[in-house]
Amino acid sequence: MPTSHAISRVDEQTPLIAPPTSQETGPSSGASMSSALFWKVGALSGALAVGLGAFGAHGLKKRIADPAKLANWGTAAHYQLIHSVAILLAHNHPVPATLFAAGTALFSGSIYALTLDTERFRFLGPVTPLGGLLLIGGWVALAFAKGGPPPRWPRF
Repeated sequence: MPTSHAISRVDEQTPLIAPPTSQETGPSSGASMSSALFWKVGALSGALAVGLGAFGAHGLKKRIADPAKLANWGTAAHYQLIHSVAILLAHNHPVPATLFAAGTALFSGSIYALTLDTERFRFLGPVTPLGGLLLIGGWVALAFAKGGPPPRWPRF
């Protein structure tokens, strides 16, 4: 099989995603420690979001009866999951990835804490909108990130 990405014949042995060439890997390709770190942060944040969402849907109902608080927990888990994917998408772009990671921690984290104990974590109330602004900033930064979407993604 030729080493280029052009595949002239498709059969059961043809990979769905072409493996990277030596020019696309290694330190000179833009792959960096921060890119790998953001990838791990995004993936672990996604796993945590699923776990916290499940806890909110099942275990938290035993501790909290207020439907508004339960809905807030669901919102926090929902935003965390969406922005975990955003971190994965932006892992090669440090500014938007940092904004997404920080915004997720502040936005979702403050909502989780306020849901569990509003009085104890009241000081986190102003942190929630700050986290939201960071999330918005992450999307704006991603829109203007150098290089745009990864080369194998469709461009619209």
